[in-house]
Amino acid sequence: MTGRTVAMALAPGAMHPWDLYELGVVASIFGTPQPDLADPWYDLRVCSVTSAKDAQPMGFGAFLRPEYGLAELLEADTVIVPSVAQDCVTAERELPRELLDALAEAHRRGTRMVALCDGTFALAAAGILHGRRVTAHWEHAPLLAKRYPSIEVDGSVLYVDDDDILTSAGMTAALDLCLHLVRRDLGAVVANGLARRMVIPPHRSGGQAQFVDLTIPARTEDDLGPVLQWAIAHLDEPLTVETLAAKANMSQRTFHRRLQQATGVTPMQWLLGQRLAHAQSLLESTDYGIERISRMSGLGTATNLRRHFSGVIGVTPAEYRRTFQRRSPAGSGAGRKPRVGSAAD
Repeated sequence: MTGRTVAMALAPGAMHPWDLYELGVVASIFGTPQPDLADPWYDLRVCSVTSAKDAQPMGFGAFLRPEYGLAELLEADTVIVPSVAQDCVTAERELPRELLDALAEAHRRGTRMVALCDGTFALAAAGILHGRRVTAHWEHAPLLAKRYPSIEVDGSVLYVDDDDILTSAGMTAALDLCLHLVRRDLGAVVANGLARRMVIPPHRSGGQAQFVDLTIPARTEDDLGPVLQWAIAHLDEPLTVETLAAKANMSQRTFHRRLQQATGVTPMQWLLGQRLAHAQSLLESTDYGIERISRMSGLGTATNLRRHFSGVIGVTPAEYRRTFQRRSPAGSGAGRKPRVGSAAD
């Protein structure tokens, strides 16, 4: 296997509380021995550009005292860079040159490089992403692409595995990527056992879409809310752009343009997203068959549902149901409430 020694590279600067979550993800997965799953486990080393054991402020009263410096980073099999401070993302402050040089040297030595969320900005600044496909949080992906035009930035996916360079979107996508690393290194049985222990889904494909908000904007200048609310209430009907445009009292071209401006997607993409979201809800909360859910969500046939569901969500409807269906007594239908403390097997 690769990646038995993992260095978490900390960049100085106060982080957002969300970023602290990603530090916790790395510590939980790679820094907590799991002798019943695999022995030995990973050897996690928290590395910093500051002197070893100097307290490093992380913001909001939190401090970390890294035990290792950049020399230990260069000895690791895998280097993980969690999110960097916001002022480094916006280029108001540059990341320390010694950290960037260490990242570049580690890559030259063949180290597996991993960035979580906006940690991708650190790998980009180190000059090791030229011509590579990466991702980051969808809010910052356009900025990353603009600043580093030689990098192929895909801001629509959870994570990207490009062999020796792996990058993820934020928060839970960082958890997905770390579990993916365990699966790569130690196999599915170990990764699934760890996921079960952490009470999380065992696998979400990296190609699954980041959960960009495709719902109705709270307020738009074009006042599209009523027609979109109507569409959601009629998902089981054969809706078209022509139908929605007429309901909004607009031309098809105007409706298409205004909805894309308001939501960032085309009308048909928005409609497919709503149909899949409804199908997800039905899979979680009912025992309805796939054919019935297909009709109720407006996707027509079970084949059509499976094709779109697998393409967008990254798993089949059956796999999704096994993971997320809320447990309750047999014979119930839509709107069932889960038992307190229940979890998917």
